[in-house]
Amino acid sequence: MNILGIDLGSTQTCAIIAQKDEEGLKIIGFAKAKTNGVKKGAITNIELASKSIEEAVRSAEMMSGVHYDKVVVSISGAYTKSVDSVGVVNIPNHEIGIKEIHRAVSTAKHTANLPSGYEIIHVLPYNFKVNDLEHVDDPLGMSGNRLEVSTHIVISQESHIKNLKKAVELADLRVDNIVLSGYASAIACLDDSEKELGAVLIDMGGAICDMVVHMGNSIRYNDCLQIGSINITQDLSMALHTPLKEAEKIKLNYAALSQQPNSLIQIPSMGDERKVNEVSLDIISNVIYARAEETLMILAKILSENRYANTIGAGVVLTGGMTKLAGIDELAPSIFDNKSIRLATARKDLIMGFSEIFNDPENTCAIGLCLYGAGYFTPYELDSNEKLRYKGEIENFNHQIKSNSISQKEQQENEIKTDFFNQDLQENDTIALQQEQLDFKESKQKKTSMFSKVWNKIMNQF
Repeated sequence: MNILGIDLGSTQTCAIIAQKDEEGLKIIGFAKAKTNGVKKGAITNIELASKSIEEAVRSAEMMSGVHYDKVVVSISGAYTKSVDSVGVVNIPNHEIGIKEIHRAVSTAKHTANLPSGYEIIHVLPYNFKVNDLEHVDDPLGMSGNRLEVSTHIVISQESHIKNLKKAVELADLRVDNIVLSGYASAIACLDDSEKELGAVLIDMGGAICDMVVHMGNSIRYNDCLQIGSINITQDLSMALHTPLKEAEKIKLNYAALSQQPNSLIQIPSMGDERKVNEVSLDIISNVIYARAEETLMILAKILSENRYANTIGAGVVLTGGMTKLAGIDELAPSIFDNKSIRLATARKDLIMGFSEIFNDPENTCAIGLCLYGAGYFTPYELDSNEKLRYKGEIENFNHQIKSNSISQKEQQENEIKTDFFNQDLQENDTIALQQEQLDFKESKQKKTSMFSKVWNKIMNQF
């Protein structure tokens, strides 16, 4: 199975094709394209956004040389909300199976108080209760007559989802799943201990910073800040009186939060690029530092106002393109109340591929989308199609692949055995035929010799 992950960002679109087989998940196609028609996480021009998607996907497809079976697309947290809901069902046969879990999660969805004009993206269970037994990690196979589930439900504006689907479909693609971008990044970055202890993951992108709090089995909280690295570009453009494209080059070439050597560089002037101005690197670092510090302070304030702020044992995990700013890992701890800070890229133990793709934090979300499509997600959830997904899917899929592989191998071995058997039969038939011919010849010779003796005896009598 080949999975296509599309991360439609505000500044660039990333497409990754990953192949799932008996050996695991491997990246076989990768491409990026400049995004047009998207601002602050919202599609403002469907046709332009579609062309950005098509460009990235076609390049990734050419690299991989294969077609994709499943398409998973990210959705920005900018136009999402979340609510918590509880579902309770009776178990008549006292045996909890997938159907009973599905009923409980669906009940939580139907009893949720959702605002008008919003559509469900994820229903994520974070706690199960069987009868009076609380904090059940996995109720599958347990006995009981009552199942209760607590869920975190991620929703988005219907119009935003429809526009996203239209942009993808206009690129001649069919959307199989829509995934919250922060959730996808968490799948790609967080390890099991961080999930268990509780961690906040912040994907600092081009125009959006997506935040999710992951505790135990699931996401408990998600939020978004509409500030990103593009704001640094705009700050540099205004402070240095230079065009945006030149400010972007300066950010990429000289971005650092620490003090730079007091050397001068020449940059084109706004309005007349033939005219150049000399600017100190120290001024550039001060502009970048001011925006990065403000962004982290706002994120820290959002987190501090959340009820899970004091229960995050594993600290803060930062990913996304903005984390490539040199020195951000030294600045962040003091802003986040000395919590543990980790700069993260996608986990290499979950997916194979090119190191340059893994080592770039800009690709975290797209890799997470491929992982989601392959079955790496919350143990149970209702997805954007309101279909129950569960951890056993990936095991069943692996078993199916292995079974198919074994069947093919057995078929090949049987064909080889059949060939050998047929060859033996042919050889035996040949030997038998030769023996029959030899016997017939000898018999004929014997008959001829006996006839000669009789004939000679008769002739001698005369």
